[in-house]
Amino acid sequence: MTYLEFRHRIQRELSSHPAGRTWKELRDRLALPYKVPCPEWMKQLEADIGLDRSVKKGNAKIWRLAASR
Repeated sequence: MTYLEFRHRIQRELSSHPAGRTWKELRDRLALPYKVPCPEWMKQLEADIGLDRSVKKGNAKIWRLAASR
């Protein structure tokens, strides 16, 4: 899986779920091949699509798109 494919799938999923999802929910729902997300890709998603992971649900961070995007 390339970064562009990963970005597209994450952006599409989060666009349709504004409240966001945890990494485990995204991984399972999108059948992603990674146990944990790549830190470099997460940083790039913050710049490219406005990924926000500041909200927590228990110990998990919620992935969502910043409201301004």
